Amino acid sequence: MLTKSKSVAAASALLVGVMTTTASAQEAATVGFLMPDQASTRYEEKDFPGFKAAMAELCPDCTVIYQNANADVALQQQQFNSVIAQGAKIVVLDPVDSSAAAALVQIGQSQDVKVIAYDRPIPDFPADYYVSFDNEGIGRAIAQSLVDHLAATGVSAGEGVLQINGSPTDAAAGLIRDGIDSALDNSQYVTLSEFDTPDWAPPKAQEWAAGQITRFGSDITGIVAANDGTAGGAIAALKAAGVDPLPPVTGNDATIAALQLIIAGDQYNTISKPSEIVARAAAEVAVTFLKGEIPEPKTTLYNTPSELFVPAVVTRENIKAEIFDAGIQTAEEVCTGEYVSACAALGIE
Repeated sequence: MLTKSKSVAAASALLVGVMTTTASAQEAATVGFLMPDQASTRYEEKDFPGFKAAMAELCPDCTVIYQNANADVALQQQQFNSVIAQGAKIVVLDPVDSSAAAALVQIGQSQDVKVIAYDRPIPDFPADYYVSFDNEGIGRAIAQSLVDHLAATGVSAGEGVLQINGSPTDAAAGLIRDGIDSALDNSQYVTLSEFDTPDWAPPKAQEWAAGQITRFGSDITGIVAANDGTAGGAIAALKAAGVDPLPPVTGNDATIAALQLIIAGDQYNTISKPSEIVARAAAEVAVTFLKGEIPEPKTTLYNTPSELFVPAVVTRENIKAEIFDAGIQTAEEVCTGEYVSACAALGIE
């Protein structure tokens, strides 16, 4: 029988052993970072670099495995299984297909792997955490910005707009669409036609928009596009059809190409949502899990503890302050070639 002093010593040794094991597990941990597609340039340019930098700061000895599924559901499942086989205890997952991702969450959790849903939610089965921007708020903001602009420029009630949504397999796209619907349904304008863009692919958005331009012509007084890629596709279709002046077109993501289009006057708005913010939040949640702790949720979405960030709408009027003065992009990155003079006109140098 252990004496009291021996019991205390044994308990202390056990506690030290647990603490040492937890610390070493954190130090040697492997984390998977799985992104959905390459049609959106943000994953390669912003999300992964931001996550990698945050993990290097928060857990210098952790290993980060990055994979991009290129819009292939089966490939993403293989990548998910692969990073777990390589020892990942945390997987940050931006799903190609939000419904199919429910099975991945179940697989991960059955093997004591924490799954952090990233950017796109997984409605059908709760992940361990979800980090993103407020996607429904994004849709509402870009559409309301367009509605206000149309009214301010004298576009009459009853005029029509096109609506280009994101991928039908992306739950975040569904939230953006809901936000767009809420703004347009309460406006004085009519939605002429609506399209869900497979895989968020700009060429598919361009092809659809070209057909609608043939169909509706000058009745199109604005286009609500759910992201910058689909906006770029719509703008390309308008230019190819010889439409002049271009109707205002919304966007989302503040890609370099979209910022250039806004500066040139070809795109009306976008959303400034620096992906590094969400990437760092995901890294912080991952490290909290690795420490054996439960991250504090800021809200709940689809029964999942969540943190949702609120973004800003960017137009030509505030692009200097929101993007360049804020240090999100530099003039050297954006104001190149044909955009130099347009940048200078806005004081962006």
